[in-house]
Amino acid sequence: MMKIIKTLIVLIIGLSSMKVAMAQGQLVKYSDRATKLEGYMVKAKAGAPGVVIIHQWMGLSDHEKNAANKLATLGYNALAADIYGESVRPKNTREAAPLAGSYKKDHQLFQSRIKAAITELVKQGADPQRIAVMGYCFGGTGAVEAARGLLPVAGVISFHGSLLKDKTRPNGRINTKVLVLHGADDPFETEQEIKDFQQEMREAKADWEMVYYANAVHAFTQIAAGNDNSKGAAYNELADKRSWERLKLFLKEIFTK
Repeated sequence: MMKIIKTLIVLIIGLSSMKVAMAQGQLVKYSDRATKLEGYMVKAKAGAPGVVIIHQWMGLSDHEKNAANKLATLGYNALAADIYGESVRPKNTREAAPLAGSYKKDHQLFQSRIKAAITELVKQGADPQRIAVMGYCFGGTGAVEAARGLLPVAGVISFHGSLLKDKTRPNGRINTKVLVLHGADDPFETEQEIKDFQQEMREAKADWEMVYYANAVHAFTQIAAGNDNSKGAAYNELADKRSWERLKLFLKEIFTK
């Protein structure tokens, strides 16, 4: 009987711990100059490495928040950032397209919003010497922009992000590690854009890597995208799992002192 009681106590404590872990994320308000922003912060512990997560073009969603939760269980402080502003949330793709496009055109503003998220993440207790930026779709573009902008990060990770850069912008140096996780059948990224990106990385003498996932199109990590590849954006469970494992390996590598 005593063994049964002890077992029940252990289970109850374990379940309580799980609930605490699930509830540890909270909304945080910060700003980029006059623009008020609202992100989602999950703390692992003070002094641990930190990861900024940039949302897809519809704005901060459960997808990025779930990623932050998962990263916290791995021991990282994680901030799912807000690029658009606390009161700016597209209602549909028609609203999202021009909004996301405006940041892609104004790369300096895009980089400024990412830098504000990095500053907030450090303020929340992350090690300033061990910061990474990752993102999905629009956010993947942001991750690459963090590298282009020489922001204070150890590495950047793009999940099915656009690699396109305005041709009027010269290729500059890149001093951080770059990981691109890409759907092999993504119709939204042309072969020329990929070639231009790879040439940019070579000229920058960057430490970069690009991984392709077979049978995967755009948005392969997002369940809400459905499973119809013919639409150009669809979830791919295998690519999702494999890319997450590659992320874990990359973070371990760049954060090892």
